[in-house]
This record gives sequence, C-alpha cells and structure tokens, in this order.
Amino acid sequence: MASRPVFIALAILATAPALQADTLVLANGRRVQGQLTGVYGREIEFEERGGFSRRTLRVPREEILRIEFDTNDRFDDRDRGDNRDRDDRDARIPRGLRERQINVTAREPWTDTGIEVRAGQQIYFRAEGEVRWGPNRRDGASGERNSPRNPGRPLPDRAAAALIGRIGDNGDPFFIGDDQSPLRMRGSGRLYLGINDDFFGDNTGSLRVVVSY
Repeated sequence: MASRPVFIALAILATAPALQADTLVLANGRRVQGQLTGVYGREIEFEERGGFSRRTLRVPREEILRIEFDTNDRFDDRDRGDNRDRDDRDARIPRGLRERQINVTAREPWTDTGIEVRAGQQIYFRAEGEVRWGPNRRDGASGERNSPRNPGRPLPDRAAAALIGRIGDNGDPFFIGDDQSPLRMRGSGRLYLGINDDFFGDNTGSLRVVVSY
C-alpha cells in the first residue's frame, strides 16, 4: 500500500501537461496537445506534449483545421490585472521580422496598422511618445498609474490611456502597454491599435509604435 501515493503522484504529473496545453486540430481529425511555438510562412511549429515526452512538429497550414488555445493560460485581459498572452522569453526581437511604424493618435479610438496577423503569431511592440487625455493628464504607452476602473473604456480594469490593440473591426481589445516582450495573437485579421480611453474629444498627442511581425 505504500506505493499507492507514489503511483497517484506520477499519474498526476503525467496528465498535468495535457491539462494546460494548446490543442492542434488537424483536418484528418487528429488532435495534438502541446503548445504552438511558431508560425513560418505556410507551416506552423508545434511542440507535442504527452506524459513526460515532447517533440517538435512542423505542420503545413493546409493540414490544420484549427488551433484551440488553452483558456487557463490565455484569458481575457479584462478579467485580471496581468497579461498572460505575453511570452516570458527574452524580449530581443529576432532577425528577419518585418517592421512598420504606426502613429497612434489619441483623438481616434482605433488606428488601422495595415498589418494582417495570424493566430499564434508573435508580435513585438515598441512605443514612444505621450498622449494628453484630459486636464493635467498625460501618459505614455503604459497609461495612468493606479488607474481606477472605468466601465466605459475598452478595457475597464486596465490603465487609462495605455496602448491597446484588437484584431478585426469587431475583435476583443487586448492590452499592450509599454511591455516589449512578444505578444501572441489570439486570432487572424487586421491589427488595430488605440489607447484605453472612453472620450476622445479633449485628447491630443500620439504614440509612435514600431510593430515587428
């Protein structure tokens, strides 16, 4: 009977990666659990995880039906104060990525970047500048410190005037701020940038954002 707790512990460890994983759904019906690690042209790179083993797969995009992202690890930024879409790895931008500079004006809710992104793609943002968004209120990309909740903003629980983004005309907004670590895209479509504000009539200034993709 002494070995029973050990057996249970091993069983829990063996199933833990499967409980916190992305799921790659292939066109042939196969489901692969693991983590999306890269998108390269017509292929994606996916780390398959099963029990204690891991292996890296390169899968043509035409063989992929969809990718189901782990909701335990990537939740809506409006629900919590941190940003779990961020990759914790080194924030240095890899060579070979395209770059585009976007002027995000504080007077418009959203600015079209002209960039098409793909689900799972890692995007880097570097923002400079300052916006004035009310009397005696001016902030950079990180937004207002100790900002109170405002249900009128796109992200009510995040800093006012901070840099935010969305994918597509009706996509859910996500937080960017001044963090330069890579941000994984949750969907595919046109990338828009804006500031987290609910009234734009008295705003001035802009953020200069370099997007590496």
